[in-house]
Amino acid sequence: MDFSVKTGELATLETACLVLGVSEPRTLSSAAQAVDHASGGQLSKQLETGDLDGDAGRMQLLYQLPGVAAERVLLVNSGKSGELDRRTFDKVLKAVFARSAELGLTELTSTLAEAPVAKMTPYQRQRAIAQAGAHSSYRYEHTKAKKPNAKPPLTTLNLWVASDAERAAAEQAATHAAALAAGANLARELANLPGNICTPSYLAEQARALAEGGTPSFTVEVLDEAAMGELGMGALLSVARGSREPAHLIVMKHNGGSPGEAPVVLVGKGLTFDAGGISIKPAADMDEMKYDMCGGAAVIGAMQAVRNLKLPLNVIGVVPTSENLPDGAANKPGDIVTTLSGQTVEILNTDAEGRLILCDALTYCERFEPAVLIDMATLTGACVVALGRHPSALFANDDQLAEALATAGEAAGDRLWRMPLWKDYDSQLESNFADMANIGGREGGAITAAAFLAKFVGNYSQTVPWAHLDIAGTAWVSGKEKGATGRPVPLLVEYLLRRAGLAS
Repeated sequence: MDFSVKTGELATLETACLVLGVSEPRTLSSAAQAVDHASGGQLSKQLETGDLDGDAGRMQLLYQLPGVAAERVLLVNSGKSGELDRRTFDKVLKAVFARSAELGLTELTSTLAEAPVAKMTPYQRQRAIAQAGAHSSYRYEHTKAKKPNAKPPLTTLNLWVASDAERAAAEQAATHAAALAAGANLARELANLPGNICTPSYLAEQARALAEGGTPSFTVEVLDEAAMGELGMGALLSVARGSREPAHLIVMKHNGGSPGEAPVVLVGKGLTFDAGGISIKPAADMDEMKYDMCGGAAVIGAMQAVRNLKLPLNVIGVVPTSENLPDGAANKPGDIVTTLSGQTVEILNTDAEGRLILCDALTYCERFEPAVLIDMATLTGACVVALGRHPSALFANDDQLAEALATAGEAAGDRLWRMPLWKDYDSQLESNFADMANIGGREGGAITAAAFLAKFVGNYSQTVPWAHLDIAGTAWVSGKEKGATGRPVPLLVEYLLRRAGLAS
């Protein structure tokens, strides 16, 4: 999607659709007042009908207003007068872009950033508008026949500002939103692809494609099973034994910071299909297990955004990727594997495989001597039971990192909720036959999964600030609107922008 920043007289602005805000009780925004004056009071007359009264997000579409160059004017109820909350603002944006999609608009001009929103700067409001527009424009078409009469998606979004003084913040917001939205939509596309297309090898190919074009600061390396075997990644490789698709370890590096500067390392679970292995999952909704690689997809999407923005940071993205299927060679309950760290794990449930591929990836990342280590995974159903589908779960060994991630999540509309990571839970992972078991029972399942991963960060030569994000409830939606959300790409990019001092 293309973004541009517009200023000047709204009445003379040529656009397919001009979006204007109206707050309750029946109050035109500053931008709407200017258009109302140019049209001889036509907007005020529309307000008198009461058609916009009620909930935020109600809309009225007007055509060919006298004295107004826009083909259409879309009036939208933006909530009660005064400062809006972020939830209401997001609701309004979702409604506007849903209506745009219904109309098949390819171009639109928004003035909604002039509405005051709690804890959001003008930059953040413009970026939220741009992200919402780009999110709505995504269409999954890879495996669908093209419909000749299908309505086109939005391709151009104009962000209007009242003065040149506001232009710089809006242009920065547009630049950041373009990269962020492209990364999120890449993550959505990879996750939405079926497992027979998006295999571990396909995922590796998409990561390699990011390095095409000869950008020396961005490189990609893919380790095959032989290389991982030589290293001793027994846990990761054990998961892949039941599949004909070979496992890979994808390593993407963006060298945008100073030489020798400790990197931010992102690790994402890349299970391109998870049938559960010998501990096979129920048949109902098993198709959604193609989404078990959403953590890996998010890392690839975030790394694309980092590359496009040329962030002045050293960032490394690592994606362990495989399938988890039942087979004669697959892991069996009771099997014991030796991890890259040298610790042994008793596999009591083969469906708790994500932590097995992540633990070796986390150990591998010690060689990078990271400043910060963040992993993300659709790891546990227990997380969804605990938190539902609104926030992702946050576990961290460092309060400063946890606070930074939570703050970034609030700013990006990609929220987190911190969960405990106490040593009390370690006893649930004890095994009579190995250094640990891979599950800790029904109680606190999301927490014991995080506690398992913590054992592979705790072996680092020095303590590294580490966070684990369980995105099982937020990475995709089910039902009629089934599809990947692209989360937590917005959170990750926001965190990295703030770390680079570029978020306003």
